[in-house]
Amino acid sequence: MSRRIAALLAAAGLLLGGCATISDGLDAINPFSSSAPKMPPLTPIKTTADIRMLWSANVGKAGDYVFTPAVVEGAVYAASAKGTISRIEDGKVVWKIDAGQPLSAGVGANSKLVVVGTPKGDVLAFSSDDGKLAWKTKASSEILAAPVVGDEGVAVKSGDNQVFLFDALDGGRKWAYQRATPPLSVRSAGSPVFADRYLFVGYPGGKLVALALQNGAPVWEGAVASPKGATELDRVADVVATPVVDSRQICAVAFQGRVACFDMGQGGAMVWSRDISSVSGLVMDGRYLFITDDKGIVYGLDRLSGSSLWKQDKLKNRRLSAPVIRRGLVTVADGEGIIHFLSREDGSFAARQKTDGTPVRAPLQALGSAVLVQTTGGDVRAFEVQ
Repeated sequence: MSRRIAALLAAAGLLLGGCATISDGLDAINPFSSSAPKMPPLTPIKTTADIRMLWSANVGKAGDYVFTPAVVEGAVYAASAKGTISRIEDGKVVWKIDAGQPLSAGVGANSKLVVVGTPKGDVLAFSSDDGKLAWKTKASSEILAAPVVGDEGVAVKSGDNQVFLFDALDGGRKWAYQRATPPLSVRSAGSPVFADRYLFVGYPGGKLVALALQNGAPVWEGAVASPKGATELDRVADVVATPVVDSRQICAVAFQGRVACFDMGQGGAMVWSRDISSVSGLVMDGRYLFITDDKGIVYGLDRLSGSSLWKQDKLKNRRLSAPVIRRGLVTVADGEGIIHFLSREDGSFAARQKTDGTPVRAPLQALGSAVLVQTTGGDVRAFEVQ
């Protein structure tokens, strides 16, 4: 059982960092295991959608980390492991800076700030206008999840699962929250989410926690999964991916657990849950929820009830990213940097596009009507359905 689970984590390509093994007794699982299932070849498809690449730029390699581009009012901010940060508009690099040290997480941004994290736990904020350093502060450990910039401040989740809220003006700490975690957990690149009066954070042990923005106190928590099994590895049941919010509904998914949706207006009451395990993530629109599981299967679900709409299993073991929805298509990327466009209504293949051939671990982003992807090789590309 433990070997099977380790292989699933390796296949996901999301779990990062050092060479931890179970015998080491460390709090991480190594994703680069040789036991990861080999990606099967793709079968031909009938193309039914015309996809055009709008632009591409190279921002530097991700290394062993996940870097997700941020989109703010049409501007794209992207970072690399060596420390470069770029602002891109319509495919042109407006500015590019060197943070002065290696980076491990990013990018969080709004119209004023661009924020990244480092392996040493530093939080660096730069002006979105010109890339000049605005402030620098410290979290408790290596930062793996992209910081989140909101009206209330900058939220950062560190690798030891502590959560911090910093003042956006000067980086001063507003509060920090820490809770006990299991002895073994997945190193997560999933970010917190601002919604309503709370900051929502996914945790090891399958918990989704709502923290009060005023002081960081836990207001309620939802059980996305419950640890089960005889060994510590079998009992890993972590909310790894970023939760998604729409109106009063918030949904999250756990590795070796479930996808579950909660009603924020009813004190976090569970609306529905389904037994689907994922380390990649999910997305939802006004009617549907779409999720990629840890085997590379894409599901379309009714967001109000969780009932099945369709299942696309022809990308199994291809190490899929979290999906994004644009122009009636659900789009995912795989471990060879190939972008797959699926019909929102039935999951059938509509088109494919290649990138630079390196894996895509970061969730795909929406850029207007286009889809934005960043590969581990550093390619940032925007694709649009014609």
